[in-house]
Amino acid sequence: MTVWLRYVPWWLTGLLFLYTELNTPEDIGYFTLLYSKLFAILFLIGLYDLFQQQHSINRNYPLIGHLRYLLESIRPEIRQYFVESDEDKVPFSRAQRSLVYQRAKKESSQRPFGTLEHTEASGYQTLLHSLNPQPIVDLTHLRTVVGSEQCLQPYSISLFNISAMSFGALSANAIMALNRGAKLGQFIQDTGEGSVSPYHLQYQGDLIWQIASGYFGCRTQEGLFDLQRFSEVSNKPNIKMIEIKLSQGAKPGHGGVLPGAKVTAEIAMTRSIPVGETCTSPAKHSAFNNPIELLDFINLLRDKSGGKPVGIKLCIGQPKDWFALVKAMIITRQHPDFIVIDGAEGGTGAAPIEFVDHVGLPLEDGLHLVNQTLLACGLRGKIKIGASGKIISGFDLFKVLALGADWGNSARGFMFALGCIQSLSCHTDTCPTGIATQNKQRQKALNPEDKGVRVWNYHDATLKALAELAASVGLQHPSQANLELIMERQSKGQLMPLSNKLYRFPQSLFTDTSLTNKPYVEGVPNYLIDAWNQASADTF
Repeated sequence: MTVWLRYVPWWLTGLLFLYTELNTPEDIGYFTLLYSKLFAILFLIGLYDLFQQQHSINRNYPLIGHLRYLLESIRPEIRQYFVESDEDKVPFSRAQRSLVYQRAKKESSQRPFGTLEHTEASGYQTLLHSLNPQPIVDLTHLRTVVGSEQCLQPYSISLFNISAMSFGALSANAIMALNRGAKLGQFIQDTGEGSVSPYHLQYQGDLIWQIASGYFGCRTQEGLFDLQRFSEVSNKPNIKMIEIKLSQGAKPGHGGVLPGAKVTAEIAMTRSIPVGETCTSPAKHSAFNNPIELLDFINLLRDKSGGKPVGIKLCIGQPKDWFALVKAMIITRQHPDFIVIDGAEGGTGAAPIEFVDHVGLPLEDGLHLVNQTLLACGLRGKIKIGASGKIISGFDLFKVLALGADWGNSARGFMFALGCIQSLSCHTDTCPTGIATQNKQRQKALNPEDKGVRVWNYHDATLKALAELAASVGLQHPSQANLELIMERQSKGQLMPLSNKLYRFPQSLFTDTSLTNKPYVEGVPNYLIDAWNQASADTF
């Protein structure tokens, strides 16, 4: 741009100011005269831009440089509504969001004129249907029991549930709507690490109480675990399961900070922390230091909660840490009642970009490793597995069941059911739909009674889709899903069963209770054999 041209809009505001000021109302009209004040303000903004030292764009382009920041601020909305295709999955496609919206509103989610998927593209996946389809199983049978002989209060959990989302991250109205949906549909809501708020109890829906390294809701003033407080809260009748969070997919191996400005009286009461003081979630737990101590901690919580199922949630990282826990289970003959595997794809929680993009194993890899290990060690029948990570449709749920999960959890799917438009403003407290905000005015827009029904509708429609898929491939129940039924297009163009690209541990690989070194086993990556040999039950 010619040097002088970039100053023209700024000069023009000065000329228009002079024009409106030097003429009388009779000449230009009273309404036009009012613009003189606006032109003066714009001219002064440009004058300030010319001399300020912080923004080089504004200095080189006085006044019009601000357009850059304005357009950048609405870039996500422009991209979402006008640029992206229906299948751009960053992080969720328009087609995925529309599917949830339609099912939550009980509208038809059927699509005419064929698929939008690129069936010839590498990574495309499809199910192999049967010429002998089975009857569709009743939705009331899509459940599995969590809790072995260790539990006095085993729980029958739905195959599709609400993943961990805390009060504080979500608004009170959003938490209530999710709980109302869970109550109506007889499925379960994970509280997230922010503990059990009054809003989680509003509609008496079933809950998983998640306990993380901050021990919110069961902590001392110093931030350590408080057993007495845990016993009081865990024995509430609506709390059906206890989940110890070791790590999460959004930021595995990373702690969290809740700024003091966000610690309202309600959040302080829920989390057992002082009002207005910054609260830190450490990167690791202080109640245990190694795998054996973790198992002892699980036993303690199971006992003090009245025999409710107690499990762990983690995003798989270094395999030797996971193997260390497995070795501890073999040595002590103790185990959690369930394990929830979180994928490194991230979730509703905001996190440093390096952790979101480059830390932890994706759900498919982590889930397969855990399932294969437990099968090889003879522990799979005693421990149930949940999966959490970008589960939206019945096919997504079928896939995690085929990979070895007993049930699936979804956070963002249920947020879409509440009305989330993926504005990517969850961490700014300016959520336009009243879901991820503590602003009282914004969250008033979300009606828990209405949105709770939509949550229920979405849950039931997804389970129905799962049941129909299972019947179409010849299964009597979705729990029979396996990887031989899922085909994936490879980089060279051929379709192969998904099982072909995944290793299998032989049944005898880890059954040696003396835990001596194992030789290389064909089909199992060397780094996993090395990790098993390096792992110790005494340390992570």
